[in-house]
Amino acid sequence: MVMPAPAVSGTGGAAPGTVGDVRRSNLALVLGSIAEFPPGTCPSRAQVAAATGLTKASVSSLVLDLLDAGLIREVGLNPQGRGRPGVGLELNPSRAVMGMEINVDYISAAVVDLTGKVLIREVKERDNRNSAHAPVLAALAALAVRVRSSAGERGVEVLGGGLAVPGLVDPARARVLTAPNLGWVDVDLDLDALLPEAPLGVALFNEANAAALAELRDRPDGASDFLFVSGEVGVGGGIVIGSELFTGPEGHAGEVGHIVVDPDGGHCSCGGTGCLETVAGQDAIFTAAGLVPDTGSRSASMSALLQALKAAEPGPVTAVERAGRSLGIALASAARVVDIQSVVLGGHFALLEPWLRAPLLESLGKYAPGKYAPEQVTVSAVGEAGALLGSAGSVIRSLMEAPHRLHA
Repeated sequence: MVMPAPAVSGTGGAAPGTVGDVRRSNLALVLGSIAEFPPGTCPSRAQVAAATGLTKASVSSLVLDLLDAGLIREVGLNPQGRGRPGVGLELNPSRAVMGMEINVDYISAAVVDLTGKVLIREVKERDNRNSAHAPVLAALAALAVRVRSSAGERGVEVLGGGLAVPGLVDPARARVLTAPNLGWVDVDLDLDALLPEAPLGVALFNEANAAALAELRDRPDGASDFLFVSGEVGVGGGIVIGSELFTGPEGHAGEVGHIVVDPDGGHCSCGGTGCLETVAGQDAIFTAAGLVPDTGSRSASMSALLQALKAAEPGPVTAVERAGRSLGIALASAARVVDIQSVVLGGHFALLEPWLRAPLLESLGKYAPGKYAPEQVTVSAVGEAGALLGSAGSVIRSLMEAPHRLHA
């Protein structure tokens, strides 16, 4: 299954083909048109009518609805050639959504405006391994309250949010099916508790899929087909084909971290043996490098590893090179199954790319010759905030496609 973005449930509405359905569609058309004008350009109603093909009267009526919903605002006068200047329109900068993430060793939250700009971002290191979900959600809710309050002090209203977790999820039921590194199986989450009274609620996403969607938006090369692979304590992946996220029939495609790279290797958190994660996951690299993972500070552990690599210490260099070779084996296997010729490295793979790139490319050349050109293996354009930006961006996209949910 190919899907544009995990949608937020609860759109409701009239049967297709009714007057109400057409108006809702046109409402999204007008909002999308305003959003698509270049930054700094505030189109008039007449310009929106020209861009959408709707009548000026229809656009004026729809704009009133969007103004009432608080999604757009009027700004100054827009000179538009001959005749009287029209009042400009733009997305309301005082409306935003919140991206949130639970990972193995941290929680984070960010307020993102309707243009995708990050206004506030906080990361709190926290050891969530094998933790009951309730205290983790409580800690994230407290962080969300603080970030939401900071947004409120700036006059920004948070309309809803998205939560990314490192595991397989069932968004419709707000359930984490399995997140091995958290120790969660069939866990139902009270998402509304994260953003009480937010009109759009909170949607649930897989962390790697969310990051892949953020990557799609910000790719400097404009690539529309790529495999995103993210290294954290676990290893996740997201497949983008034709600018859309490919999730598979159950929504679980892209589990690159559990491709077997060593049949006689170590035990994996998923219950399998020899998965990529057992060699290229964060803790696996730290252990192989002779560094004791600091469960209280992921940044301290990574800083120690990077310092050791820069000093060319044999143990850390060997550990990262082995991770790179194994990553190459997994990507070679993925290339044989999914016809994608571009790879984006995120998480710690992006940080370690100078040391793992050569062995990674060597493995790709050996096990999948001709499938990946070296220049098609790149590092993430969005950095560590990918899952936050992707989950927030998916909620914004869903709102753009169904703005009537706020006007109802």
